[in-house]
Amino acid sequence: MAIEFRYAENQYVRLPALAADLVRRPVDVVVAHGIPVALAARAASTKTPVVFLVAVDPVKFGFVASFSRPDGNLIGMTMLGNDLGPKRLELLHELVPSATTIAALINPTSPIAQTQSRDLQAAARTLGVQLHVLHASNEHDFDTVFARLAQLRAEALVIDSDVFFSSQIEQLATLAFRNAMPAIYQFRSFAAAGGLTSYGVRITSAYLFVGVYTGQILKGETPADLPVQQSTEVELTINLRTDKALGLTVPLPLLARADEMIE
Repeated sequence: MAIEFRYAENQYVRLPALAADLVRRPVDVVVAHGIPVALAARAASTKTPVVFLVAVDPVKFGFVASFSRPDGNLIGMTMLGNDLGPKRLELLHELVPSATTIAALINPTSPIAQTQSRDLQAAARTLGVQLHVLHASNEHDFDTVFARLAQLRAEALVIDSDVFFSSQIEQLATLAFRNAMPAIYQFRSFAAAGGLTSYGVRITSAYLFVGVYTGQILKGETPADLPVQQSTEVELTINLRTDKALGLTVPLPLLARADEMIE
């Protein structure tokens, strides 16, 4: 078995050409992680099997006809991700209850950027905090973002889920710690790298499932015969070292709900 890797280098505009190249070769199956990648793979072919991993409703986005009967060449798993943005804001506010001004970082090139912004603004109004939405679509934007956080006097930062941000987890965690900014992201690796906290799915379990489905297709299964799976298992991780360095105190109820505390 040969695996052909293609890298868009965090430039979503390159994805259609990369997907088309794989289909022309042709490959037996395409594995697509993230909404932009899955959209590009879907557009490249209606015949080449595609196994996706996305954090949105795959029926709403037109990846499949239904969960039980996909009725096409796409199949895979949907996980909780973008829907958890408001919950992350709520958890961050629990960790920093004095914060009245919070910022949210969103990738403006994402197909769901407007939805993410709208949902977070609604959650901020419920919590009674002011929310500033900042944008980054490449790593050169990060320094500008953190400078802007200081200008806005933001007291905490929600990094909304995005494939690009996931590829820059260590840099984002380092910048948040260096700028004494309490921040939350979806994956445990963010908290492990020095971010204050994370809340989201166990990504390793999702990857394992995608690998299993890919193997089934290579053995002769067709996407239309496989149901879309849903991952609803989430984990809350709190970095107590970062919490202490920021001069915060984790509320006891939140400590009790945490799946892991990094000391």
